[in-house]
Amino acid sequence: MIKRFLRDEGGATAIEYGLIAALIAVVMAGGFSHLADQLRILWGDNNGDIQQGLNRN
Repeated sequence: MIKRFLRDEGGATAIEYGLIAALIAVVMAGGFSHLADQLRILWGDNNGDIQQGLNRN
């Protein structure tokens, strides 16, 4: 029974999949954060142009 328990790698596989999923989640969060920063910069630049265009009339 102890030998069978020591040979069982099902738990290790589950932990590995969990670590991979956590790594993917961290990378996605970082990517979304970077995307949000870039969109904020882009919208900020366009927002000034829109305000100038509206103030001309």
